[in-house]
Amino acid sequence: MSADSQPNPGLGTGPTGGTNTDTRVAAFVAAWESAVLAAAGPPVLAEYLPDAATLRREALIDLIRVDLWERWVGRSAAEHTRKHLREYCGEFDELDPAALPAELIYEEFVIRRHSGERLDPNQCLSEHPAQASALRALLNADDPDQSTRRADPDPDLDSDATRAVNQETVLHRYTPVPRGDLTGTATALPSTPSTGVSDTGRLDILDRIEVGRRIDDFDLLTGLGSGAFARVFLARQRSLQRLVAVKISADHGTEPQTLAQLDHDYIVRVFDQRLLDTEPGDRAVRRLRLLYMQFLPGGTLLGVLRWVRATPEADRTGQLLLDAVDAAMEEKGEIRPTDSSVRAEIAALSWPETVAWLGRRLAEALDYAAEHGVLHRDVKPANVLLTAEAVPKLADFNISFSRNVEGTSPVAYFGGSLAYMSPEQLEACHPGMDRTAADLDTRSDIYSLGVVLWELLTGAKPFDDSTAEADGHGDDTTFEAMLERRVRGLEPTALNRVPPGTPTALLRILRTCLDPDRDRRWSTGANLAKQFELCLDPRARELVDPAPESWRVRLRTWMIPVLTIAVGVPNVLASLYNIHHNQNLIVARLTEEAQRTFTAATGTVNAVFFPLGFLLLVYLSRTIVSVPPGLRRGRRYDVATLRRARDQTLAFGDRAVVIPFTMWVIAGITFPFTLWLATGDIDGGAVVHFLASLVVCGAIAVSYPFFLANFYLVRCIYPIFLRHGAVDEGDAVRLRGLARRSTRYLAVAASVPLLAVAGVTFLPPQDIPSVIVAVRVLCVGGIVAFIGSYVLFRALEADLKALERVVAPTEPD
Repeated sequence: MSADSQPNPGLGTGPTGGTNTDTRVAAFVAAWESAVLAAAGPPVLAEYLPDAATLRREALIDLIRVDLWERWVGRSAAEHTRKHLREYCGEFDELDPAALPAELIYEEFVIRRHSGERLDPNQCLSEHPAQASALRALLNADDPDQSTRRADPDPDLDSDATRAVNQETVLHRYTPVPRGDLTGTATALPSTPSTGVSDTGRLDILDRIEVGRRIDDFDLLTGLGSGAFARVFLARQRSLQRLVAVKISADHGTEPQTLAQLDHDYIVRVFDQRLLDTEPGDRAVRRLRLLYMQFLPGGTLLGVLRWVRATPEADRTGQLLLDAVDAAMEEKGEIRPTDSSVRAEIAALSWPETVAWLGRRLAEALDYAAEHGVLHRDVKPANVLLTAEAVPKLADFNISFSRNVEGTSPVAYFGGSLAYMSPEQLEACHPGMDRTAADLDTRSDIYSLGVVLWELLTGAKPFDDSTAEADGHGDDTTFEAMLERRVRGLEPTALNRVPPGTPTALLRILRTCLDPDRDRRWSTGANLAKQFELCLDPRARELVDPAPESWRVRLRTWMIPVLTIAVGVPNVLASLYNIHHNQNLIVARLTEEAQRTFTAATGTVNAVFFPLGFLLLVYLSRTIVSVPPGLRRGRRYDVATLRRARDQTLAFGDRAVVIPFTMWVIAGITFPFTLWLATGDIDGGAVVHFLASLVVCGAIAVSYPFFLANFYLVRCIYPIFLRHGAVDEGDAVRLRGLARRSTRYLAVAASVPLLAVAGVTFLPPQDIPSVIVAVRVLCVGGIVAFIGSYVLFRALEADLKALERVVAPTEPD
């Protein structure tokens, strides 16, 4: 039934007095404010409605917006004061449930979510079927029959501090504005007798900032999180009408200047900062800093960790990450995106692969920051935010250090979270040790990232720091105990938590991140990112980290014999063919004295030039011979040595072809010349025979050793170097070059039988029977060898592509 009460006496009726809706809404807000201060009951909404029937419905909807907010999430909100839209419809005749604006229904949905009610979007759709189409667009919801969502693994778990709604619909025209709001740097914060920093290091003045206030250009909608020195809010920026995350802290440190240098896909984007003056009573905090940045609705890795610990090991997959993100969004009214290729990619991953997927992106963020002279120094799950598509973004550079910001020092503003600190950072925090914050570099951030990812993978931190104080400030004994655990390395208890089926590559990568000796960690985030890329490629993963009992591992120790056979056997077979061919057609027809001269000369050539060629090949490949055994024994090599070893490995196949082929060319010149010396004359047909046989032998020496040697080196030796990082685009160029050359060598291998047949056509008919058997054997053998070469070619091609994806990964579309 419609209320006919007269408007509040405080509302005028003239043109300037306030029959307009905005004036009545403002009066209603003030009435709610007075009721809160006086601890009185809610104001009567009907008293603020205009008499004119044409204005009542518009005013009623705006007043309901205010009333809903105050009853559900305002400072006087309580269970007994809550009302639903259906109750307003029963109270006012102007409201027809079938004609309610979809935006108003959606606002009720968001407000109820803000209050903590676990409300399903499909319930909202079913309650308002007349507005279902418009609501579905606002909610971004699927059809009710198709909408499914995994249940929260633990309903008692608190929502993550950073989970919030990411819809630009929270109270379109109303945000409560309590007294003492901040509207700019000229407006002071209200002071209290307590000043400065509390015992825990938290600014007391930050605690007095409430949700619902307006600060400068921002309406604070809800809290996202808080720490020792700052509070973070979801806010609406009035001037641009967008949602942002607002971080309010004391005006200390260089976080804004640091973040201004960083524009990366995996780092939270900061838009700008504002400085806010406090009142003179707040002597310890002369100004506050308001930093507003990109808002990410998917929660943090801290929230994901809760899901990991609540989910059985066997049930953890990439879908777990998506479920955690969806839960973070849906708690505050945000609905998961649809038709996302990124989410489809994640859903198909195993849990270890998901950890590698996250790790690669965070490693790239650290590398980008390091290239710009920035160290984060506080990498932890709570500082990794997630988009709606579960893409991680590194945040909170509050205690970071940038060498590019003038007038800063690495020791000026230093701290961190003890459990995620590297050994050297713990030493820098220890007052009794000589190390300082100036000694830290990006390898310290890489260690912290290793701790985060290990915790994600196993559900527990790699080290038991139960003695560390909960507030992050340990005494000297705590520091020493934590340092001792990290120097000892990972204990069996931690290793036993690694899920079965975790790729050896991922375990190796994380253990390298957590090495107490920073010289043995990954030197850059780029190296680490490429290692994680390897974990996402099954073929590359198997190449770089094969099973310990595989033939690839066993053959690594037999490198010299394997390469000797790969190069030597084809050349020996070519020599046998050459000897048989020329013996029947040329040498057997010489005089005995000429045969002795020819045999002595060719023996001298073979004894001198071919060993020299072998020694030259060994010299050019000396790094391949020495470095892999050294790496197996734990020896470390500098970047230049490792690069040289990789280059020589990929060049060995060509050298193993060029050098023997050069020997065959020398033989092709020497043998006819020796024949001329032995006989004093040389027949043109004999020269043709020599050249024809040597062309065939050269083709054999060129093609077969190339594929045999490269197949072994790419499968067994080259991946050893990738385990140690320091690869770059140059490695990808050389891998692509080897793939292109393989195609040409395959064509040479296919030509061997054809060349053998072609050579017969140059023989007189009476000479053909003497070599026909050898030619037939060569043709059959050449066809079999070509098939074998083709099989090796295809395997080599796939291996090279997999390794190229590791050394030069590209971002998927």
